[in-house]
Amino acid sequence: MNGFGPRLRNERERLGMTQRVFGEIGGVEPNAQGKYESGLRAPRIDYLAALAAKGVDALYVLSEVRTPVPLGGMSPDEASLLGAFRRLAAADQAALWHLLRRLSAEGNHPETVSPLTVARSSFLTEGMR
Repeated sequence: MNGFGPRLRNERERLGMTQRVFGEIGGVEPNAQGKYESGLRAPRIDYLAALAAKGVDALYVLSEVRTPVPLGGMSPDEASLLGAFRRLAAADQAALWHLLRRLSAEGNHPETVSPLTVARSSFLTEGMR
């Protein structure tokens, strides 16, 4: 499937929303949302504007080009991590998200481990090569 509909569905799924919730944000009924995603109907601009205000990447939905993330506030390590994440297959991204949620749910850790400390760990360094 090519075109607008599958990309709209991808964005809805990326945000973890149902068709009903997505349609409510855009001001349409769930059946209209389904028709947009299947390519049977094209939405109006106010629908897209409402979705974009809730985090949908409208540029991607319209053109298949992701909106660039402003890197000004990211450290080089954060930018590298984001780049690596984007190159992963969808299943691997899902697994990584699961791991991150588990780790972050364990609460704040009093000790902070810097990236350099991790890189110096021989068992990790060998695995990264």
